[in-house]
Amino acid sequence: MTFKNFIDGQWTDAAGQSENVNPSDLTDIVGHYASADVQQAEDAIQAARAALPAWRDTSPQLRADALDFIGTELLARRAELGKLLSREEGKILTEGIGEVTRAGQVFKFYAQEALRIAGSHIRSVRPGIHVDVRHEPVGVVGLITPWNFPIAIPAWKTAPALAYGNTVVLKPAELTPAMAWALTDIISRSGIPSGVFNLVMGSGRKVGGCLSASPHVDALSFTGSVATGRIVREAVTARGGRAQQEMGGKSPLVVLDDADLENAVSCAIGGSVVSTGQRCTSNTRIIATPGIHDQLLEAMTTRCRALRVGHALEETSDLGPVVDSRQMEVNQKYIEIARQEGAEIMCGGEQLELAHEGHYMAPAVVGRASNSMRHVREEIFGPVVSVLKAEDYDHALALANDSDLALSSGICTKSLRYAEDFKSRSEAGMVMVNLPTAGVDYHVPFGGRKSSSFGSREQGTAAREFFTSSKTCYTLPLS
Repeated sequence: MTFKNFIDGQWTDAAGQSENVNPSDLTDIVGHYASADVQQAEDAIQAARAALPAWRDTSPQLRADALDFIGTELLARRAELGKLLSREEGKILTEGIGEVTRAGQVFKFYAQEALRIAGSHIRSVRPGIHVDVRHEPVGVVGLITPWNFPIAIPAWKTAPALAYGNTVVLKPAELTPAMAWALTDIISRSGIPSGVFNLVMGSGRKVGGCLSASPHVDALSFTGSVATGRIVREAVTARGGRAQQEMGGKSPLVVLDDADLENAVSCAIGGSVVSTGQRCTSNTRIIATPGIHDQLLEAMTTRCRALRVGHALEETSDLGPVVDSRQMEVNQKYIEIARQEGAEIMCGGEQLELAHEGHYMAPAVVGRASNSMRHVREEIFGPVVSVLKAEDYDHALALANDSDLALSSGICTKSLRYAEDFKSRSEAGMVMVNLPTAGVDYHVPFGGRKSSSFGSREQGTAAREFFTSSKTCYTLPLS
C-alpha cells in the first residue's frame, strides 16, 4: 500500500514513492508514501486558489468547528499517533505522545481564535469620518515543514492558516511523511471543503521549489536549515510573496557561580542532548563562570553517561536514535572536528551497536571548548553539547551573543539582577531563566533573531500578523 497525496479533496496517486524506515530498527518499514512531481504541486496550488473565495468568506463558526474536530481527534488518538511518530522520527515514546498532544492543543487554541478575528474602529483626525481596520486572509499559503517535529510544526502552521481563512498546501519533510499524512487524514474528515487543505509529499527541490516560485502562492512559511531558507526566501520575495522562516539555532545557556548546580545540570543536559539533540532550540553552548565550571562539567558528564540510548518504543530508553544515516555522518564529522580543534570529548560521541540495527549514537559532552571553534559556532543538530568557560557575567553574556544564530538563550542564576539584565541584553528571540532553552508554549510568540528567523513570529496570537493582511477602510456617512 502506498499512502497518497491529498489534492482538491481526493487521495491522489503520484509517479513516485519513498520508503519510510524506522531509525530505531532499519528492518521496520513504516510505510511507502507518494512522492509528487511538479505538476501535482501545481494542481494542489490551483485547487487551493479555486477554494479560496468560499473559504475566505465562510462562517467563523464553521472554521472553529472544523479545527476543534481535528484537535479533539488528535488528543483522543495521542497514544496511537505518538507511537507512529516515534517509529518514523526516532524520539522516545513519551516525547512522541507529547508532541501529538501539543498538536491537538494547537488546533484547539486556533479553533477559538477563529472566533476572535477582531478589527478595530478608530476615530479619524478629520471630523465626521470613520476608520475601520480589518484583518483579512492573505490568500493561498504554502507550508514547508521539517522532520524533527513532524506533527507539531505542521499543526502550528496549518491551524492558524485555516483559522484566519487561508487555503493551504502542505509539503512535509521527506524523512517523516507519516505524521503529515495522519494529520491530513483527520483534516479530510473535519468538514473542511475540498481544496482548502492539500498535502503534497515529495522532494524539496521539486515540490518546495514549486511552492516557492509559484505566483499563485501568496505566502510561504518555512522551517528548516539556514542555507535552504535563504534559497526559499529569495525565490518568494523576488516575486513579491510573503515569507516567514525559522532556520535553526545554536542556543547558549549561561551558568553563573551562584546557580543551583542540580538545576543547571538538568537544564544543560535536558535542553541539549535529550531528544537526541534534534531541536532547533537546544542549548548546545553551555557558558559557565569559573566558580562553577569544573563542577558543572563533571556533573554534566556523569549525567550524560547515565542516559540510556535505545529503541524509541522501549520504556527504558532516555534517548532514541539519530533520524538517519546522513545526520549520523554530520554528527560524527563534528565530533572529529571538535577533537582536531583541541576540545576534549568528555564522554560519548561514538556510534552504538544495539540489539536492533539503527542509527544510535552515545550523547557527547565536549569540554575545553571555545566560541571560535566550528563545532561551537555551527548547528550540529545532534546529541552534542559543548562547555565553555567565561571570565565573569559580562564575558558570558558577550559569548552568548557572539553568534549568527539567535533563536533562544538561557541563564541559570539565583540573582534577580543578573536574570533581569540577561533578559534585557540577550540578543535572542526567546530567553529562559533557570529553564532549558528548549521547551516553549504554544499560545505565545515563537521565533528568533539574526539568521535564525525571518519575518513575523509564529504561534499564539502573533500568527495573525503573517496569516492576515490588514485593510484600513474610511467612511464618510452621507445623509
